[in-house]
Amino acid sequence: MTDPWVALERGADPAERARMLRRAHETFTEAGTVPRPVRSVVADSWRRSARAGVGPDGTASVELVDGDLGAYRAEHPLARVMPLVRELLGTFAADGAHLLAVCDAHGRLLWVEGDPATRRRAGRMNFVPGARWAEAAVGTNAPGTAVALDHPVQVFAAEHFIRRVQPWTCAAAPVHDPRTGRVLGAVDITGGDGLAHPHSLGFVQAVARAAESQLALLTPERTAVDAAELSALGRDEALLVTGGRRIRLSRRHSEILVLLARHPEGLTGDELLCALYEDESVTPVTLRAELARLRRILGPGLLASRPYRLTVPVESDVAVVERRLESGAVTAAATAYAGPLLPGSAAPAVVRLRRRLADGLRTALIARRDPDLLADWAHAPWGEDDLDVWRALTATRPTPTVRARLAALESELAAPDAWPCPAVRRRVLPDATSLQPPAP
Repeated sequence: MTDPWVALERGADPAERARMLRRAHETFTEAGTVPRPVRSVVADSWRRSARAGVGPDGTASVELVDGDLGAYRAEHPLARVMPLVRELLGTFAADGAHLLAVCDAHGRLLWVEGDPATRRRAGRMNFVPGARWAEAAVGTNAPGTAVALDHPVQVFAAEHFIRRVQPWTCAAAPVHDPRTGRVLGAVDITGGDGLAHPHSLGFVQAVARAAESQLALLTPERTAVDAAELSALGRDEALLVTGGRRIRLSRRHSEILVLLARHPEGLTGDELLCALYEDESVTPVTLRAELARLRRILGPGLLASRPYRLTVPVESDVAVVERRLESGAVTAAATAYAGPLLPGSAAPAVVRLRRRLADGLRTALIARRDPDLLADWAHAPWGEDDLDVWRALTATRPTPTVRARLAALESELAAPDAWPCPAVRRRVLPDATSLQPPAP
């Protein structure tokens, strides 16, 4: 096959391929091996699905309904391009008895539209707005796998990991924020075997690119020249978008921007010095040199002094997560959390903020007891050793894989001298002040 992302090569018999895939799927679920003719992209996805604890007889869970769904959709960036997506894909979906679907970056379906009879059939497997179709939740499927891999993909018949989805075929492509490049979600077309054609994948990819172009045109309406956006979660070098420019900052400049965005009233030189440097021997001259370099990078008028402050409003992804947590919108907060704040930073104030934000979100996730949200955190790099989250996940989704991982973590906890460094101890016991074995 020339394109590994397309389900069927030209001339292939869909019925015969579906039979071969069903046999391969059974082999994988029984023996853990992936025989031919499974594509490598699908085989890798099956393995990830199994590691995430997805069972072949599972189903999607509905996370958002009624008012919560409406509010979340209204504020999602893809809401602004839905008229375009409907214009391009809607008629195709309706004429072919297919479904048009759009999901967010976590695989949560926001819109599912199309032929009424097909919608009713899809509803029986919870392919409905508000349901979570992330790969880590329901295994291999086009929208979930597209956002997981950040690549357009087609999934045919028994390539789907969950058996009840195997009568369907789908093609999806991710949509990116034109300013930051981050995945916002994916557009998907779902239906029968007739979609197992290269044209359907190319079509949905073209719609995704059109949506990105439309978002780029709409950006000036949303981001005024006197405002800025700061992305610092999950990255060591923050990204500032201001005045139509995208500025990638050094680590030290990232730390300064994060702190100034958090303190619009400004910070004195002494306050910044204490916030940025553990070493008390660092002099104010060093800080002033960094600020002078930052002022040249930002351009005239953005960084004022006495006290040091930003002269334009700055919306940071840290503030977004904090606001959503404060309002109780845990799912929305988890969606906005792209990872720890400037994870490589050792600046004292940034370290405190990083821990406070992560601990606040993980505490909310544990209290919510949503197995999909817990699984997302536990399988992320920052949560792979988080004992409390793994315990909560085991209580809500006690699969053999999850129980085995929890047992391994508890074994490490029982022998703390074997842990290589304090950073690992903090990940296993984020709130611990001393190391104690678990209570019996």
